[in-house]
Amino acid sequence: MDEKFILDRLKNLETRNYGFNLLIKEYQQRVYWHVRKMVIDHEDANDLTQEIFVKIWSNVDSFRADAKLFTWIYRIATNECINFLNKKKRRFLLPIHDVSGELLGKLDAATLLGGDEIELKLQKALLRLPDKQRLVFNMKYFDEMKFSEIAEITGTSEGALKASYHHAVKKIEEFLHIH
Repeated sequence: MDEKFILDRLKNLETRNYGFNLLIKEYQQRVYWHVRKMVIDHEDANDLTQEIFVKIWSNVDSFRADAKLFTWIYRIATNECINFLNKKKRRFLLPIHDVSGELLGKLDAATLLGGDEIELKLQKALLRLPDKQRLVFNMKYFDEMKFSEIAEITGTSEGALKASYHHAVKKIEEFLHIH
């Protein structure tokens, strides 16, 4: 669906609800899977996706169309994922608690992620990456986004993103060779 068509409906008070329904229909699944790859747990991803769309609804008037609607939505989703993971890390101040370990446990228990043994190994390798590297890897590898798009979404230079992606790939390769 055309972004301009959705935006025109969102910006008009009479058609705002219809526009928002179109926006959800167009982007909800992509946002959910973007979030799910970062937080692993279905319930967390579901809750976070809802919060993201509430945030979009609340801020739609501030969207100036400097960027694509898709980019703006992904920026919000990405920031919410990072905030969620950071809150989770701060919530457990004890050095004993390991958020990656918790996510690994959820990954082992997750039935919706499914996949074969190689897919599970890749997901486990991804969970060992720093959040930013995992985010860049997910967006480049799974979402097949260009570095220029990722740069616009994350506010990071393309050079830094390429370096993060390269480091992530090396760490994943090492993990897969060991396991």
